[in-house]
Amino acid sequence: MKIQKLQIYSGNLKEQLRFYRDTLNLKITDNSDDYFEVETGYSTLRFEEKEKATAYHIAFHVPDNQHNEALEWVKERVPVLRGNGQEIIDFLDWRAKSLYFYDKDQNIIEFISRESFSKPESALFSEKSILGISEVGLVTENIKEKFDFLHTNFELEKYDGDFERFCAIGDDEGLLITINQKLKDWFPTNDKAYKSEFKMEFTQQGKKHSLVFENDKLKAQQ
Repeated sequence: MKIQKLQIYSGNLKEQLRFYRDTLNLKITDNSDDYFEVETGYSTLRFEEKEKATAYHIAFHVPDNQHNEALEWVKERVPVLRGNGQEIIDFLDWRAKSLYFYDKDQNIIEFISRESFSKPESALFSEKSILGISEVGLVTENIKEKFDFLHTNFELEKYDGDFERFCAIGDDEGLLITINQKLKDWFPTNDKAYKSEFKMEFTQQGKKHSLVFENDKLKAQQ
């Protein structure tokens, strides 16, 4: 699953714009008083103004074996969130290494470096090294229902986990990190997980799709 565009919501739009534009130095491709769009590799991240918006978990691909360079780049800009006392988390089963930080909405942002997913084009890490959106959190009280919808409509498969507490749905290229709000909070901070609504455009097996998550329901949008 390749995530081309992700739309999320913010109650702090001006600060978020400054963060992504000035702190992370990412390219703003479109903006107005009530939204802006950020170029993140092959993906676009769109923020829309919404009162009482709740926090998200979003991950971005960075090149294989550049987690240390990415860590130093992030630490020059924002504090890094530790997991189990570590700045870089090694996910052996996923053959991946991750680091985490907050944006201005307290969204948990992750940079994930996957083995053999994408080789670095440069020994130096910069904002141009970000390859695209890797993951978005989907918080619910019924993981099995969400998996059945995604599998039936888009042929997405279970990547890891179970249908009770945590289930990653998709593949190495793109994942929906689906968690049960009653049983799990967000790693690595144990922040409360909210059913934060989003819209997503992606390709799966060569086909383009649009997905909407709102009111704890998924729907395919034409």
